Amino acid sequence: MASLKEVRVRITSVNSTRQITSAMKMVAASKLRRAQNSILNMRPYALKLQSIMQDLTTDMEGSDEGVFSADRGAQKILIVTITSNRGLCGAFNASVVKSAVNLIEGKYADQYKNGNISLMCIGKKGADGLISAGYEPFEVNTDIFDNLSFENSSPIAEDLMQSFVDKKYDKIILIYNQFKNAAVQLLQEEQFLPVVENEERGTDNVKERNANYIFEPNKTDILEALVPKAIKVQFYKALLDSFASEHGARMTAMHQATENADEMLKDLKLTYNKARQASITNEILEIVGGAEALNG
Repeated sequence: MASLKEVRVRITSVNSTRQITSAMKMVAASKLRRAQNSILNMRPYALKLQSIMQDLTTDMEGSDEGVFSADRGAQKILIVTITSNRGLCGAFNASVVKSAVNLIEGKYADQYKNGNISLMCIGKKGADGLISAGYEPFEVNTDIFDNLSFENSSPIAEDLMQSFVDKKYDKIILIYNQFKNAAVQLLQEEQFLPVVENEERGTDNVKERNANYIFEPNKTDILEALVPKAIKVQFYKALLDSFASEHGARMTAMHQATENADEMLKDLKLTYNKARQASITNEILEIVGGAEALNG
C-alpha cells in the first residue's frame, strides 16, 4: 500500500487537474453557444443557396459558363482538411486525419503514386497528424479561426476556385466535422469543386431539380454573380461547422475528464483513509505491545 504522503501528493495532483478540466469545460461551453448559434443561423441560408447554385450549374453543365461544374475526371486532386489549432478535444482531429489518409491510400492511391494528390490543411493539428503519417501539406493555415468571418474565409475560397478554373486541380475535397450537437460530430468528405447535384434530391424529380427560375437580367450574369458567392458560402459553412464541432468535442472531452478525475479522487481518498487507518492501527499495536512489555 502506498504511503500517506504519496497518496496526499496524488490527491493534490488529481484535484489540480480536475480544476483545469472543469474550467476548460466551462470555457468551451461558452464558446460553443456562440459558435452553435452562428452555424444554426447560417445553415438554412447556405443549403438553399447551394440548391439554387446546383440548379444553375447543372442546367448549364457542358457550356462555357458552367466552369465550376466541369467534370474533368479525378486526375489532379486537392484534399483540404479542416481541423483545430489546439488539442484536448477527443478524436475530433484524429478522425479528419484518418479520413484523409484513407482517401490517399485507398480511393486515390493511383493519383498519389503519380504525384497528383495535394494536401492543404486549415488548422495546425491536421497538419501535424498528416506529417506524422508521412504526408507533407503544401499549405497550412492556422490564422483563420482567430477571427472567423465570411470576409476572412472568402480569399481562401477564391484561391481554391481559381485553382480549379486554371485546371491546377480537377477535384477539390473538403474533410471536416459537421456539427450535430454538443456530443455528436459527423465526419464529412464533401466534394467542394466541381459543383455536383445534391444526391438527397434524387434523380427522378426532374421538374423539382430544374426549377423554372425567372432570370433578370439574364442567366449568364446571374451565374457569374451567384455561383462564386454560393461556393464561398459553402466553404464558410464548412469552417463554421468545424469550429462549432471543435468546441462541442472539447466540452464533451473535458466533461468526461472531470468525471474521471472525480472517480480517481474518490478511489484515492478511500485508499488514503485505508492507509491512515492502517497507520493508526499499527501505532496502537505498538503502544499496547510496549505497555505489555513494561508490565511484564
